Amino acid sequence: MRSILLFCCTAVLLVSCSEYQKVLKETDTKAKYEMAEKLYDEGDYKRAVRLFEQIVPKYVGKPQGERVMFFFADSYFKNGDYYLSGYQFERFIKSYPRSDKIQEASFLGAKSYYMLSPRYSLDQTETDKALLKLQTFINNYSESEYFEEANTMAGELTTKKEEKQLEIAKQFNKIGEFNLPVLVSAITALDNFITDNPGSVYREEALYYRIESATRLALNSTEDKKQERLEDALESYNNLMRYFPETEFKKKADDYAETIREELSAYDNTSLSK
Repeated sequence: MRSILLFCCTAVLLVSCSEYQKVLKETDTKAKYEMAEKLYDEGDYKRAVRLFEQIVPKYVGKPQGERVMFFFADSYFKNGDYYLSGYQFERFIKSYPRSDKIQEASFLGAKSYYMLSPRYSLDQTETDKALLKLQTFINNYSESEYFEEANTMAGELTTKKEEKQLEIAKQFNKIGEFNLPVLVSAITALDNFITDNPGSVYREEALYYRIESATRLALNSTEDKKQERLEDALESYNNLMRYFPETEFKKKADDYAETIREELSAYDNTSLSK
């Protein structure tokens, strides 16, 4: 029975493949359309997309054109070809702005770019594009069934970009151990991060590294700049404690604060007594 079943399945597959190859090579647009839609419905997106690719230009301006173009883009998406699905969904949106599928196409187009977003350490051009597409969808379709998922994806990408931004600042901080002027760049980068991302999950970490960079810079400064920079470092410590009194960096931050206060005690400035 197993052998018979295997034989039957193989025979059906061979017939199906033979029929597909025949339709693929012939010029009958209707046959290609019917076969493409059949394969799409069966989940065979890889073969369906080859047929849709052939017939999309032939249906431009025709009643079936909208349906064909959507299935074409969606076949790329379901096949994991996100560059092509993003591009084809954009074409669909431009070609059929009044389509009943416009909302779904906008979401899937944005999701295509979301799927292309690389890990945080790489170039984030695709992430920027995905965020723009997702934000456009969120703004236009607040009642959509895809709204929550779009918000979640936008949040993930925003966090990824924040991580990238913080890592750059931390790299400046690390290089600054051996090249002190770079610490100025580290402090600037951290200040920008803290200002630009007030609700970031990385805010606590950024505030801590601000203390580390500022303290290192102050301790290695010339006398004419040292006091001012020590005061700035202490203010960084106060900011971390104000927003995150139970911070995971408390021990290290307290050690830096103690060093800063010892250095400041050498200056006659009673307004700094804390």
